Amino acid sequence: MNSPTISPAPIRKTLVVKADVHRSFKAFTDRMGGWWPRSHSIAASPTVDVIIEPRAGGRWYERGEDGSESEWGKVLHWDPPARLVLAWQIDGSWKYNPACITEVEINFTAVAAMQTRVDFEHRHLERLGENAAAVRDMLNSGWGGILDLYGNLVAGAENK
Repeated sequence: MNSPTISPAPIRKTLVVKADVHRSFKAFTDRMGGWWPRSHSIAASPTVDVIIEPRAGGRWYERGEDGSESEWGKVLHWDPPARLVLAWQIDGSWKYNPACITEVEINFTAVAAMQTRVDFEHRHLERLGENAAAVRDMLNSGWGGILDLYGNLVAGAENK
């Protein structure tokens, strides 16, 4: 008898950034290229920017030095400044795959005049295929550092 496959748990992270919800949302969506690590790329050309088109149905992609664009996914829900849901369409082989859709949801909640709690969830990781558990482990460690970079950018922008 086959044992049931256990789906990988969603990745959940929470951080508090030193900015109001509008600035926090805008830094996440409009300035992703300013905080996303250049080493985390699927493009052949070195990354110069990461773009989220500001609307439901918009594209999420990286732009390379040579002008090429590499798709990452699309915008599923666009509700500034409170909520963003993105389709992550990078499969377990780290390649864009329009048939593979996991979801990244980010919620922005004011906790003080100049502080926002950012709740992050990357879910449906079982859709990454046979190596979903291993990919989940890599994503779990990676998202923590990436979100710290985002928090640092927001804090730095606030202090300028």
